[in-house]
Amino acid sequence: MKRLLVGVARKALPMGAVRRLEEGYRKSRVRLVSARYGNPAKDLQVIAATGTNGKTTTLYYLNEILKEAGFKTALFTTAVIEVAGDSRINDLNATVALTSQMQRFFRDAKKAKVDYTLLEVTSHSLHQHKLDGVPIKAAIMTNLTQDHLDYHKTMENYAAAKSKLFQGEPEFIILNRDDEWYEYFDKFYAGAQKITYGKHDEAEAKIVHTKLYRKGSEARVVIDHQTTVNLATALPGEFNVYNMTAATATAYLLGLKVNDIIEGVANVESIPGRFERVETNKGYDVIVDYAHTPDGLEKFLTAAKAITKNRIILVFGACGDRDKVKRPIMGEIAAKLADRIILTDEESYNEDPDTIRAEIMQGIQSAKGDGKTTEVADRREAIRKALDVAKKGDMVLITGMGHEKFRVIKGNKEPWNDADVVRELSQ
Repeated sequence: MKRLLVGVARKALPMGAVRRLEEGYRKSRVRLVSARYGNPAKDLQVIAATGTNGKTTTLYYLNEILKEAGFKTALFTTAVIEVAGDSRINDLNATVALTSQMQRFFRDAKKAKVDYTLLEVTSHSLHQHKLDGVPIKAAIMTNLTQDHLDYHKTMENYAAAKSKLFQGEPEFIILNRDDEWYEYFDKFYAGAQKITYGKHDEAEAKIVHTKLYRKGSEARVVIDHQTTVNLATALPGEFNVYNMTAATATAYLLGLKVNDIIEGVANVESIPGRFERVETNKGYDVIVDYAHTPDGLEKFLTAAKAITKNRIILVFGACGDRDKVKRPIMGEIAAKLADRIILTDEESYNEDPDTIRAEIMQGIQSAKGDGKTTEVADRREAIRKALDVAKKGDMVLITGMGHEKFRVIKGNKEPWNDADVVRELSQ
């Protein structure tokens, strides 16, 4: 009924009037649903992370730091939902959780009497007012790169949606000093303090030294020119150095001890679907990752190349009903950085999967990578192909689905998990 009414309104009314109606409806709905659950968020200390990539991992680090310091936490990310230590995979498979789902999470966090609630915040949820009335203690910005332009249309609109997290003057603001959009987000004021992180000379939590390994990373971070924090994590890649530094900077503002920060970061051994290593005992590495944007794919491939002895074999595709512009861009990135490409289907939703692959192939061909590319539409067979051609010292990368437990093909849900498929095929 709701979709029918929306369809009728969009046909009958001018676009401006439709937007105003949608805005009014969304604002009213979040107030009503929140009231139904007793406005639980108003009593929580909420730490929210937004950005294109790195939100889940940054909050995962911060969650472990807070627990190491003795605090009780609640965590809501794309990959994992946790309340007071009770953790489960997030199987919503949606960019934005329903308003009622978020309010139930807040209610559960309040019931559990958590000290901090950690929240991954998307541009969609901000634009749709799903966090209206939620007090933000600390707001973290990871980075801003191309994504969701099917929804926001322009990068400026995308940035404006993200900026809603900072407009209410949260007590603390944490910004990536090396990000291209840093100046845009730096114009917002923090109620108490703002801190920047990165390798930039002016970063207040400055990454002064890094070491990248096959199974982890190390970094030395100097905060305010006086506090040195030596970090070590089981997650590889420079992008994860930035994620743990963002968490470190946030923890520092919260007044946590350096030793708790170090131990908390070290406690993160793996994150579902985030550079997730799948054991096969085959002499080569298999990694599953959620990378689904041009920037995410490029950083993932770059990190993998830095720690791989031989070839990078990439299995990837693109999601249907999403930003189509990024498909050839991702194809070009794959052609430049991978040694072998198995182009396959991801989640087509209501699109023709052949069309999605063709759009990716345009980018592969423009970068002259078609000679090293094999197209296998069936994702299981594509993964099988990659495992069959992999040799000792190679690394097989499977991207796009990450932790997800099902995928949507032609409007139908199908049980699916990349890591599980690898395990089945490796027996």
